[in-house]
Amino acid sequence: MTTTTTRPTAGAWLRGQRSALLIVGGLVAAVLVVILLGGDAVRTTTPLDPDNPDPGGARAVARVLSDQGVDVSVVRSADALHDADTGAGTTVLVTSTDQLGDSTVRRLLDDTGDALLILAAPGPGTTRALGIGDLPFQVTVPAPRPAGCRDPAYDGLSLQVDHAVEYPTGDGCFEGEHGFLVVEPRDGVVLLGAAEALTNDQVLRADNAAAVLRLLGQDDHLVWYVPSLDDLVGDDGVSLGTLVPRWIRPGTWLAGTALVALVLWRGRRLGALATEPLPVVVKAIETTRSRGRLYRKAGDRGHAAEALRAAARTRVAERLRLGSGTRDLDGLVRDVARHVGRPVDEIHALLGRGAVAPATDHDLITLAGRLAELDREVRRP
Repeated sequence: MTTTTTRPTAGAWLRGQRSALLIVGGLVAAVLVVILLGGDAVRTTTPLDPDNPDPGGARAVARVLSDQGVDVSVVRSADALHDADTGAGTTVLVTSTDQLGDSTVRRLLDDTGDALLILAAPGPGTTRALGIGDLPFQVTVPAPRPAGCRDPAYDGLSLQVDHAVEYPTGDGCFEGEHGFLVVEPRDGVVLLGAAEALTNDQVLRADNAAAVLRLLGQDDHLVWYVPSLDDLVGDDGVSLGTLVPRWIRPGTWLAGTALVALVLWRGRRLGALATEPLPVVVKAIETTRSRGRLYRKAGDRGHAAEALRAAARTRVAERLRLGSGTRDLDGLVRDVARHVGRPVDEIHALLGRGAVAPATDHDLITLAGRLAELDREVRRP
């Protein structure tokens, strides 16, 4: 299946062989008139709107189609589309496809049963409503992309736009890495991923003008449908929920339930902190011995030796009435040496913080004995 087929009811201006130069010249003139003069009193700012003269509008394409004999009718609601003539020999172009929902897509298909339906860059929500399971891809087309398909309508043409949508569905034209820019997923329905080719500022790039005019001008009557959110029913609009796979919602509920169960299972014993008295009294000697066993198990003789020296310094300072909190270690060493009649260097080796740590358990026991002996000498009058 190709993206579009030449229909026997094509307009007279398409049946003739017109040069690309005339088409581009007419579009240039239309763009200049739209931008400089602003056209008639009807003016909108909606992207791809045929009454929008801004760079993102599509007034230039609509004017050229009208000048070439195509009857362009603009409808802006689902009710207006229902009342419009959309029978055989009519092309229906739908822009602002992000405004479509499930209900409006169903009405659109019902109202355009015999017409050629062209949708401009429909997103995942709209393609899902059309029954297309493959998700489209957002891409850029920085260089002209050739048609590369069997459809003679696009023979020798190329498209170039800033942003486009590729559809990995069926067979189409202007193929890229993920799919096609123009594809016909079902008979009578065409997805135009390069919708920016309709805009006033990009229609003159590459062969955009010739491609969109051949696509939209296949019939003498073109209905340009600009959907509105007012046509949506309830909450069937395209939202974040329509952009994710269907299994996400039940998977999220299952993961949430498992998380709550895990919290209840692991947190059933947790509660507010409470203080309570110990059932037994732990003596200080028990704590000291326990710490000693920890030091021994860890082999940290240096830490144990420093604890012994700190306790000895506190005791000798209290004996000499120097205060247990004294920080003058050199003065303490001199006072102790003077009191016991020993050399200052010998006392500093026992009480100093920079003394050499014991290398073995025997050395640690020897240090403890020497500190105990020093304590007894200090207690003597």
